[in-house]
Amino acid sequence: LITLSIFQILQAIAAIARDEVFVSGVSYTYAIDLATWGWIHLALGVLALCIGLGLLADMTWARVAGIAMAVLVALANFAWLPYYPLWSVLVIGFSVLVIWSLTTQLKTA
Repeated sequence: LITLSIFQILQAIAAIARDEVFVSGVSYTYAIDLATWGWIHLALGVLALCIGLGLLADMTWARVAGIAMAVLVALANFAWLPYYPLWSVLVIGFSVLVIWSLTTQLKTA
């Protein structure tokens, strides 16, 4: 989850800085300004980082919150597909891995 949050924060910095990496494609129904998307990704990244640190501390609330955050990150990146498709697919894949690992993790005593 911490790696996923770092991806989100880097994506946010690039969008807020209005880097020339992103292209404006076809208008979609959920079209939002690039800087707004950057702030959304930054908020998700910071929250995911805090939850990831909770997972490292073996907090019980962090597992459920981590699954919810990974779902939110995947949904945000699905909406981000028109701007940078390859990166979005990569982050969605990492989100699926985070969800899988948090739901199948075994507790060893």
